[in-house]
Amino acid sequence: MLKTAIVAARDRQRLQEIAGILIGFGVNKVVDRLGLRAIPRLAWRSAPAVDLARLSQPERLRRAIEALGPTFIKLGQVLASRADLLAPQWTEELGKLHDKVAPLPWDVIRPQLEADLGAPPSAIFSEFDTDPIASASIAQVYRARLESGEEVIVKVRRPGLQKIIEADLRLLSHASRIVESEWPEMARYRPTEQMRHIANGLREELDLANEGRNCEMLAALFADRDDIVFPKVYWEYTSERVLVQEFIHGIPPTDVRRLEDAGLDRKVLAQRGVDAFLQMALIEGVFHADPHPGNLLAMSGNRIAFIDFGIVGRLSQRRRSQLLVLIGAMLQEDADGLMAVLLDWSGASNPDLTRLEAASQAFVTRHNGATLNLGLVLTDFMTMARENDLAMPTDLAILFKGLVTADGVMRQLDPAFDLFAAAGPTVRRHMRAQFSLKDLKGRFQGLATGLYGAASELPTLIHLMLVRLKQGRVTVEIELKGMDKLTRGIERAAARVAVGLVVAAFATQLAPRLMEHGTPAFATIGILVLTIGIGWILLLARNR
Repeated sequence: MLKTAIVAARDRQRLQEIAGILIGFGVNKVVDRLGLRAIPRLAWRSAPAVDLARLSQPERLRRAIEALGPTFIKLGQVLASRADLLAPQWTEELGKLHDKVAPLPWDVIRPQLEADLGAPPSAIFSEFDTDPIASASIAQVYRARLESGEEVIVKVRRPGLQKIIEADLRLLSHASRIVESEWPEMARYRPTEQMRHIANGLREELDLANEGRNCEMLAALFADRDDIVFPKVYWEYTSERVLVQEFIHGIPPTDVRRLEDAGLDRKVLAQRGVDAFLQMALIEGVFHADPHPGNLLAMSGNRIAFIDFGIVGRLSQRRRSQLLVLIGAMLQEDADGLMAVLLDWSGASNPDLTRLEAASQAFVTRHNGATLNLGLVLTDFMTMARENDLAMPTDLAILFKGLVTADGVMRQLDPAFDLFAAAGPTVRRHMRAQFSLKDLKGRFQGLATGLYGAASELPTLIHLMLVRLKQGRVTVEIELKGMDKLTRGIERAAARVAVGLVVAAFATQLAPRLMEHGTPAFATIGILVLTIGIGWILLLARNR
């Protein structure tokens, strides 16, 4: 629609690029629904030459997302974990999205890095390798050594990235509103809210200083444990576009031979890794949201190191309690408890309770008694939500993605690893703590304090009400949805009745009297008034 082009006028060039790529990859349904074909002077040169006949619709979308850049890659990665929103053929294909891109040349990176450091790298680091050890859509990572001898990594945001991402976020925000209005069947999934969550996360990831703060915040949660390691942040060199952190010497969990050569116990590593993740998510309410194999390292002494904190998830106390109940219901094969949590998350949707109850019981039966594969369980759980027209809350979708990723890593460390069994003691311990006498006493004290505050105001409120009653000044305000339409309807009906009465009175009483006088003028006026009255009634009836 043309409105899209008008709203996005400030980002016309980027919109043309996006449209050209989508059209080039044959993502026609999205193009047509968003009205992108109506945009004048489309940049057809952006359209890649692709043999569409050889690509399925999910493949076309995935290839288009990769061509569109970091904002869309992040969106695609989020959607890949949303089995509650998309069918398996779409999530499986989007799961192939990668965030590795060709590195920018050092000559492009160097001027920005010098400006942020306030000096050439050679003046700050005794060693600096200009060949990046990692390159992603947001930043490139270099290895260096400080003058004091510490080995560090230097993470540098790609130049000119923020302007593109902000334009993309504006356009996607507008697109999400179009989706809600044009596709009513998608409104229950709250695309505007989902997009807002993604935008907030991406903006946080762009700020490398925020990543440093996330690292220190999580490290503080494990200050009393020496088996969980976080890198030190060098704040004197860190800013929005540069992050300097301790270089962690460790072994990726996928490198089984190196782990065995180092004499590390893979079962212990898996248990400690999941303990740390569950403590973050279920107890502290803040967790590493992307614990893939590249962000976890095994260290000597069976220690686990977490790195890369661009994406951090957060859970409220209420959400953590719900999650504990959900895991408890799964462990205890409690279909009713599972259904209760789903209904609590359903928000404004109105699911078929009989169908949902049957689905919950079938889910419990499918996963009864076997060693649970968390990835399959959570994917099945989200599929059940989708089939019952329920959408997961965004914060929980991020957690589920993290849990599935963590489960995959732990299974690489220990193929027999069962995250549910490993989580059992943690869940039971914290459920006992949550409902212990001490905890219940604290809750009752809080409730009593609130009730006391309300009760202390009650005499004043009662006295004021009695005074108002004596004065006859009690006012009751009732707001009904659609009352304005009802009011207009009543007004129209009253108008029709009034006009009808006037016309009827004229026709039955006044008109005969005028005719008796034999005055042609009066007769003409009477007929005219009668005609106008009848016409008015018909017009009002038509405009109901």
